[in-house]
Amino acid sequence: MGNRLTKIYTKTGDSGSTGLADGSRADKDSLRISVIGDVDELNSLLGLLAAHDIDDAIKMILLDIQHVLFDLGGELAIPDSEMVTEARVEYLEKIIDEYNASLPPLKEFILPGGSIPAATCHIARAVCRRAERQLVGLSKEISINTVSLRFLNRLSDLLFVFARTLARSEGGKEIYWQSDRIKD
Repeated sequence: MGNRLTKIYTKTGDSGSTGLADGSRADKDSLRISVIGDVDELNSLLGLLAAHDIDDAIKMILLDIQHVLFDLGGELAIPDSEMVTEARVEYLEKIIDEYNASLPPLKEFILPGGSIPAATCHIARAVCRRAERQLVGLSKEISINTVSLRFLNRLSDLLFVFARTLARSEGGKEIYWQSDRIKD
């Protein structure tokens, strides 16, 4: 692969539009660009999560997911393209089942936190949900790859399972919601 960026700034976006991969332009506040930004933010959070001192197997899974999210961003930047496949959704389902099997059943709601990696994972989960909501909105405007929507849905589930796993690692524990914690 040759150099993709020879110049970092082009000044072409100074008027409030940005270039898509097919050469067309979109307003920077368009829903398509918003979804691309949410996916980029999610990808960045997964990079932050992987930078924590966490299990190497989880780090490798996060790296795999980052590559898929990059594909999803490309899919959104190239109108009418489809890069996210059903196999990638099935990959997430397999990992969810594997990690969830070792967790106790949920009996209460869990507060985001428990440890810095778990809290980071909860933030990534929330951003993933936002990206999913935005992609649903975009699907009402343009045709999207519905597999990508399922991928984001499963990814938020996986991030919830990973947050639970990370909160319990190294002797930690989850923080359960208590409706009566502050007395009236």
